[in-house]
Amino acid sequence: MMNSLIKDYSEKRDFIRMQVNAEITLVIQKTNQTIKAICKDLSGTGMQIETEEAIDAGTEMHTMLPSNNESFPPFETQVVVRRCEETAEGKYLLGTEILTVKGQ
Repeated sequence: MMNSLIKDYSEKRDFIRMQVNAEITLVIQKTNQTIKAICKDLSGTGMQIETEEAIDAGTEMHTMLPSNNESFPPFETQVVVRRCEETAEGKYLLGTEILTVKGQ
């Protein structure tokens, strides 16, 4: 058990989290519902996303983070929600895992 905790902790430190705070579009796979949200931060393995509504853990979504530069395409991924926590402001923070990145 301890080895898995150490491994989990060390894996979380393999990627630096980049603060983003940019609008992101989410499309829930099962329902095709489109949601506008805020991508709070991004790492090599996941994103933290703030939404107005709760989204269940296990939900898969397509994400599109637009680029501010015409030379670069939007950053598009397939993610799965790993956790959803309500904030003091009544919004929801999603911890997501990136499953695939479009174009890779």
